[in-house]
Amino acid sequence: MKKVYSKIESITGNVITVRATDVRYGDLAEIDTTFGTSLAEVIRLQDDLVSLQVFAGGRGISTGDTVRFLGHPMRVSFSENLMGRVFTGSGAPRDKGPEMKENLIPIGGPSVNPSKRIIPRRMIRTGIPMIDLFNTLVVSQKLPIFSVSGEPYNELLARIAMQAEVDVIILGGMGLKYDDYLYFKDTLEEGGALSRTVMFVHTAADPVVECLMVPDISLAVAEQFALQGKDVLVLLTDMTNFADAMKEIAITQEQVPSNRGYPGDLYSQLAARYEKAVDFDTAGSITILGVTTMPGDDVTHPVPDNTGYITEGQYYLKNGRIEPFGSLSRLKQQVNGKTRPDHRALMDGMIKLYAAYKDTLEKKAMGFMMSDWDSKLLKYGELFEKEMMDLSVNIPLERALDLGWEILASCFSPEETGLRTELINTYWPKKA
Repeated sequence: MKKVYSKIESITGNVITVRATDVRYGDLAEIDTTFGTSLAEVIRLQDDLVSLQVFAGGRGISTGDTVRFLGHPMRVSFSENLMGRVFTGSGAPRDKGPEMKENLIPIGGPSVNPSKRIIPRRMIRTGIPMIDLFNTLVVSQKLPIFSVSGEPYNELLARIAMQAEVDVIILGGMGLKYDDYLYFKDTLEEGGALSRTVMFVHTAADPVVECLMVPDISLAVAEQFALQGKDVLVLLTDMTNFADAMKEIAITQEQVPSNRGYPGDLYSQLAARYEKAVDFDTAGSITILGVTTMPGDDVTHPVPDNTGYITEGQYYLKNGRIEPFGSLSRLKQQVNGKTRPDHRALMDGMIKLYAAYKDTLEKKAMGFMMSDWDSKLLKYGELFEKEMMDLSVNIPLERALDLGWEILASCFSPEETGLRTELINTYWPKKA
């Protein structure tokens, strides 16, 4: 039985208030306005006063409009037919395809019971040396990409989506510019990856409340695919827009603001989404990569700051590259001991020499005299940045390891690298 109310007490921006009973937090309602029917979600309960966030905004709503409570929270259709489709943040088709109504599942449920999880132990290959070789992405990991706005983070996500060795990609876009949405769609289509991708896209022109639903709807669908035994990679961009949408709604509700105006539960709201990453003991897995833009390159901003406590490391995108010093994959040691015997030693050795190159750059900028060793480091640093760090480099892990040895051999003698003799005997390029 759907309850219908025909008196709206107040309208504040996108939030309306009605007097109603037997309504739960998160329930959906339909509002009949002069512009047609719009969905709304219950966001606050105070005695019999119920506040609802209207998806289509407050424009055109009058106090005499009817509100019909549906008696259930937001749900999304789940089936194999989702593959290759593009939807809005509320699950409506964005690609002019048919609407999906069958097998509806609730969104925003709890994270997986720890007893059903296993310790992460498989790597996800991406073909990007700065990830595969230096900060390996592990199945069921939750990792943010910290970035300044203007960096090519969406291009990086699109490449990972095309090349990652997983069964299903779910892309959740929040506050995307329309150009970025088209870029993702076109890139995946041309790369032949759209057939294994589901996209939930909220553009900057869409209602704010739909932005909040994108992570939940993406992760609910991901969980269903994972329960079927599939390895799912969820790509979320941009989690700062998600936090800003939460802030906007909290201000409308006159909540007491916390750090920089964000709601006090920012940490737990972010954690509730990231903690959905899981490797099931008897089924598939969910891995989460979420872009977090840092306003003013400030890593102490509330969104990146809180994110860092929840996730297992981060990729730090700067000057169009994944920075080796700011980036960290806390789970890489679970897998990089099983790839090739030289993986860990080469990774550590190359980063150590790159740090020495950075010191040499400072000496050069100050006008110090350059020694032979400094000249070697300068040559090495330039090669490392061009052959390894450049995001256009696209090679498998084994080729990246071989390339690492080639770069070392073209700049240094074997004993200058500080690597173990048995590794040098095995992997040092013969022509060097």
